[in-house]
Amino acid sequence: MDSELQADVAAIGRLDGVPTILSVICKVTGMGFAAVARVTDSRWIACAVRDDIQFGLHPGGELDLDSTICSEIYTNGEPVVIDEVASDPDFCTHHTPARYGFQSYISMPIYRRSGEFFGTLCAIDPRPAQLKNDEVISMFRLFADLIGSELDAQQRLATSEAALLDERERAELREQFIAVLGHDLRNPLASIAAGAQVLAHAPLDTRASTMVGMISKSVQRMARLIDDVMDFARGRLGGGLGLVRQDNVPLQPTIEQVVSELRVAWPDRLITSSLSMTESVACDPGRIGQLLSNLLANALTHGDTSRPVHVAASTTGGVLELSVINHGTPMSPQTLAQLFQPFVRATDSRTEGLGLGLYIVSEIARAHSGSLDVVSNVDETRFTFRMSCATGAV
Repeated sequence: MDSELQADVAAIGRLDGVPTILSVICKVTGMGFAAVARVTDSRWIACAVRDDIQFGLHPGGELDLDSTICSEIYTNGEPVVIDEVASDPDFCTHHTPARYGFQSYISMPIYRRSGEFFGTLCAIDPRPAQLKNDEVISMFRLFADLIGSELDAQQRLATSEAALLDERERAELREQFIAVLGHDLRNPLASIAAGAQVLAHAPLDTRASTMVGMISKSVQRMARLIDDVMDFARGRLGGGLGLVRQDNVPLQPTIEQVVSELRVAWPDRLITSSLSMTESVACDPGRIGQLLSNLLANALTHGDTSRPVHVAASTTGGVLELSVINHGTPMSPQTLAQLFQPFVRATDSRTEGLGLGLYIVSEIARAHSGSLDVVSNVDETRFTFRMSCATGAV
């Protein structure tokens, strides 16, 4: 591979949002393989890949351009969308699906702002998929445009124009990208949720009912991911997380509700609680509930599965104190040092998500003028949030 093409592959690898885009594509469409490819008049090179079907392609890997549909996209510049190869009049006899064994396919061209063709954002799966609808096509077009724009921004930073952009401007570009991503995912996700709700009320066999339940849970998880992304973007671009502060809030019902919800979501785990909340609190109860939910989900994900997770909450001497305690391997000093930074995740294989949960917890604490402390040792890992019941100033 020549140096120019190597630089293009590396450029995609430096775009922090691309793995999230590929993950979202697979989750929203149900397809098992998604990629960003650099396409020229003679080469097809994978730049970034999500492969849940063992297709076997990795970043830097190549396919024979003539064996792909992307050669046609390079020529005519138009996207290709196939719900089911077997019933598609244009592609049922095409050599590419037969060679690579897929039934559903979508590929959207990626252009730089200059109009130069860069490559494609594509996805395949051996099963049929519902792709020919405005939500999916608009999502792919948005993501392709965002990748093209980010490539241009990156190129400008690497040339003389880089001197015109300071670190603050670069951060705003990335965060605006995330904000647009989160906002424009809501429509296709709402369509999936509505479809699952309709199916849930239809007569289905046991297997189908189970699948509908899995879809609904995936939609809920995606909605939480989008909420995290939007909270992150609002916090960074708007100068802080927004609150709807109320006076004299009895917080114990909120705490109990969050604990109950997590018990339902984690039926195999023991969650205990000790609550002594005799004073009302001036706060945003929804945000405090979100703070506890994120801390509790984090403890359930990373704690020792054989031991309980404990929630303690009290209002004493005009101070709210809320703690979540779990047991297990203590966190290293290096992990503790960056724990509340955005996009930081543990290397635990069970961990999913964007790494925004604890960052948002810290932003909620800051917005309430509260403090957030963590202690992690062989005895326990304890996150503790404190704030003044009356003023939000500890």
